[in-house]
Formats: sequence, C-alpha cells, structure tokens
Amino acid sequence: MNDLPFEELRAGNLGVRLARDAREVEAAQALRFRVFFGEMGARPDAATAESGRDADSYDAVADHLLVLDHDRGEGPESVVGTYRLIRRAAAAEVGRFYSEDEYDIRPVLDFPGEVLELGRSCTDAAYRTRGTLQLLWQGIAAYVFAHRIGLMFGCASLPGTDLDRNAAQLSYLHHHHLAPEALRPRALPERYVPMDRLPPGGFDAKRAMLELPPLIKGYLRLGGFVGEGAVLDDPFNTTDVCVVVKTDLVTDKYFRHYERKNVW
Repeated sequence: MNDLPFEELRAGNLGVRLARDAREVEAAQALRFRVFFGEMGARPDAATAESGRDADSYDAVADHLLVLDHDRGEGPESVVGTYRLIRRAAAAEVGRFYSEDEYDIRPVLDFPGEVLELGRSCTDAAYRTRGTLQLLWQGIAAYVFAHRIGLMFGCASLPGTDLDRNAAQLSYLHHHHLAPEALRPRALPERYVPMDRLPPGGFDAKRAMLELPPLIKGYLRLGGFVGEGAVLDDPFNTTDVCVVVKTDLVTDKYFRHYERKNVW
C-alpha cells in the first residue's frame, strides 16, 4: 500500500481516508463479502466462503478507500464503506488491470497520464445514504488531486443477469452516454453483450436513468461515459458496464473545495 496522500475528511461521525494497515483492509474485504455474497447473490468459491472475505490478488497492491463511523469505534469495526483504487504501477505488479478480464481497455492504457481504476465499491446497508456516497466521492476527489489522476475508469454493475430486465437501462447508457471512440473500452469478443437492446424512443429514457444504480448515476453526474458492450458476470450475479471519467470533467465543486483545502 502507498503512503497516505491526504488527511481523513470528516462529516460528523463519519470520515473517509485510505486504509492504514492489513486489519482495515481485511475489514473492507469482510464488508465486501457481506454485501456481494450475502445480499447481491454472488456465489463464493470454497476458499472465499470459508474466509468470509472477498479477496483477490489486487488487494495487496491497491489503495483501499474507507468510510468510517467513529461512533462504532476506532478500529476495523468502524469500516462501513469501501472503494478499491488501482493506479498504473499497482496494476503492473499484478500484470494487468482488473477490468481487463472483461474489457479491451487499450484506449485507457494509451491515455497520456496517470489513470485510476475504481472498483469493489460497497457500503453497509445502514449507511446507503446520499451523504455516505458523497463522502466516498470526496475521498476519490482528494486522491485524484494528490496523485494527479487524469482519467478514472472501472466496471460498474447493474443487478442480475437478466438482459430483458436491464434492457432499458443498458439502452439508455448506450444511446446517451457512449464514450468518445478515442476513450472507448470494448467488451472482449467472447464476453460481448450488445447494450442497444431497445431503439431510441423505444423506452422511457427518464425512467431508465432514474432506475440506474446510484453508483452509475454518480459516474454520469461526474461527466462519465460507458464503453461499448456489457458483460454478464455470473459468479457475481451482475451485468457489468465499463465507465470512463476524465477528471477535468469532474464536478467543479469538488475541484474548488479541495483546491481551497490544498490537500496535496
């Protein structure tokens, strides 16, 4: 893990910062297990089920952004939200970015600057509020400033693998938020699922937007785009899309807020 690039940011009893030690990373992995496998219907392998933690080879090289509820204590028990952050150097230690299991991300890799892969985002059920999500985004903004990130990307998920159920949301993303070709990841040929399930005008675009998961709506509010093609992730019971966000399109309020605080 890397040295901490910013101080903990507080909002009442909640704070956001990077994990400081292995115990906090393990707490984030345990939270991910509860959410992904306990709530979302993901199917663990034997080792994951036995450990009670969602863990892989990327965890050792990533930075782990944490939301902490200090009313719950000052140790790992305070971890109520998490986001996994992977930069180029960290991905190089593993040999590739996590998203490359699903997408051809050559346009991202060719970007002339630091890039950041976002993933494994989740919060405890009792903390799924706008305030918690905003705190996570504030932590990401501070990290972006500290490391001069030029482009953020990662896989985001719609619940389930029923393409008919997700047809309107996928079609909305394809028709309204497809990334410019120079920045557009594409689902790997063997995993490619067309997103334009319905033609323009063949669905209620406003309703489809409102029914998107909060995380995807958050990316779009930050000026995000989606890659071409979706991917069915059967073990995690999700339909994945690849999101790309240029940091110069991040909402001005985040830039102005952290520039004033001089977080780096």
